[in-house]
Amino acid sequence: MNRKERIAVITILAIVALMVAMDLATDSSEGVEVWHLLVEGSAGLASLFAIFYFMKDSFNLQHRLSDSLSENIKLKKEADEWKTEAQKYIEGLSASIDQQLSKWNLSHAEKEVALLLLKGLSLKEVAQIRNTTDKTARVQSISVYSKSGLAGRSELAAFFLEDLLQPQTKTK
Repeated sequence: MNRKERIAVITILAIVALMVAMDLATDSSEGVEVWHLLVEGSAGLASLFAIFYFMKDSFNLQHRLSDSLSENIKLKKEADEWKTEAQKYIEGLSASIDQQLSKWNLSHAEKEVALLLLKGLSLKEVAQIRNTTDKTARVQSISVYSKSGLAGRSELAAFFLEDLLQPQTKTK
């Protein structure tokens, strides 16, 4: 139930409770039987209970939303801090990869292909991104492997990444 619907229901229940209270005042001054007053009073109390229930539920929902927003802000801040801290390492890794590609005497096009392959793109995707044919991408990838002395994509990725993914050593 959205906020407008809750307000409408609470308003209707408040009107019902007010009308019951006015009817009880009128009935009691006219000498109506007690059981009649108890039945109408119960209806009024039920309306008041329902108002309390909806208001409590709205308050809890608002509180959970506020907590979620606070947690979201906290997580976004942590992510931004991690990205900022990791940026220097990413830049260093990028520079190191570029140096190695240059050591292998790769052309500019071959470097682009190598980087796209490292990102995990297929030869078809490499060709699409570079606006070349699949055959050109395949020939350039073969040239990358030949100049680097590596057997294929998995060895290319392992060349740059295997030392990054060392298992954590436990310290006592």
